[in-house]
Amino acid sequence: MNPQDAWNATYNQLELQFDRATFDTWLRPAVFLGYSDSVFVIGVANSYARDMCQHRLYRNIRRVLSDVSGVAVELRFEVHKAPIHTAEQEADMPLFKLLARQQDDFAELSSPALRDLVAAPRQPDLPDSELNPRYTFERFIANKSCQLAYEAARAVSEYPGTVYNPLLIHGGVGLGKSHLLQAVAHVCVAQGRRTLYISAEAFTNDLILAIQHRTTAMFREKYRTVDVLLMDDIQFIGGKESTQEEFFHTFNALVNCNKQIVLACDRHPRELATLADRLKSRFQGGLVVDVQPPEYETRIAILQMWAQERQMMLNADAFDMIARRAPGNVRELEGVFNQIVAQSHLAGGTLTLPKVENTLERFMLPRQQLTPADIIEAVAQQFHLHAADLTGKKRTEYINEARQVAMYLCRELTECSLPQIGDYFGGRSHTTVLHGCNKVLEQMAQDSLFASKVQKMRRLTTNKQ
Repeated sequence: MNPQDAWNATYNQLELQFDRATFDTWLRPAVFLGYSDSVFVIGVANSYARDMCQHRLYRNIRRVLSDVSGVAVELRFEVHKAPIHTAEQEADMPLFKLLARQQDDFAELSSPALRDLVAAPRQPDLPDSELNPRYTFERFIANKSCQLAYEAARAVSEYPGTVYNPLLIHGGVGLGKSHLLQAVAHVCVAQGRRTLYISAEAFTNDLILAIQHRTTAMFREKYRTVDVLLMDDIQFIGGKESTQEEFFHTFNALVNCNKQIVLACDRHPRELATLADRLKSRFQGGLVVDVQPPEYETRIAILQMWAQERQMMLNADAFDMIARRAPGNVRELEGVFNQIVAQSHLAGGTLTLPKVENTLERFMLPRQQLTPADIIEAVAQQFHLHAADLTGKKRTEYINEARQVAMYLCRELTECSLPQIGDYFGGRSHTTVLHGCNKVLEQMAQDSLFASKVQKMRRLTTNKQ
């Protein structure tokens, strides 16, 4: 396998393993630049993405790339920006940049091309490239516990704005929330409706850019003139007051005009401690449904569908082994299946039961992912406290120190956002978490004994994985 193919396979694997917001923000624009001395050079969109990939995401990316390549490799991330050429990309530029590009006098403001561009911003309809063509209703195999979510999604796609508005689908990672949202989007786009599918983090970034460039009117035009708005990972707006305020008014504007809103969240709205009560109330005013991990029979059906699409021949014993031993969520199940497909191609298309078992043992031994709850428990033990002390309301100096150390380690060792970490600590705000992390960093810089203590706890915590 050449380096370009190895990166392409890794890129596809990473899209399955990371949540949508993380992948879209940091890895979606990533491109292969070169390979030398076992080092892959990967181009990313900006310096923020480079730092995130080089430090926070490096271990996961390197592990997947090494598995795909079959040898241990290293990575280097570099900022790589493609030049802007198209008129559509130019339409996204702030007005003052457009004026600078034209390099004409002030009278040019009356020119038809620029006047039209200002008066009618880029159509907010969802480009086809933003939707995964595999995420359709036909490819969604619903188990009994997901049947209600599936039927509700089909109903809103056929009669948007008239039933279940808003529709909120919640559940753990890799269970099909994004799949259902995009399936709704596919149907609505085919009907000719103005449809926008976006993650909550992208919505936040859009708002930040609009504020910076003073284009909030265009921002509101984009989001409030659609027929169907589908927003993934809505939990990410928790703790972001300006984003919540803007989304509150966007929500009202759309619902009052009988426009459909579909949301996806990792938990029930009432469990989002950092979400404004008025948004919780509106989210629960429609239909709230959950998705659950597929049971054994559903996993078999999913595997058979994938095998048929790939024209792979697997016997019943192989399906049984994969379904019983693979992880419970669909995303990780697909990751296992992709590993088996890759091994089949390397073996010349033949895949015996022992080879399936060997692949499962080699690639899919459960890797325990460190969670904030694990870190809280470990830090509490080191400080001779209970986990409830760190998540509770007590504010003694000793408990505060332990709590801040736990917050710092949560930020360093997990991919959770500040609001998500705050939720684990009894619903504390993201500013409280940030203050705690900064306090630990300052004390570590000033006190070498304290720094050694924190590093020891970090090692003990990670060794428990």
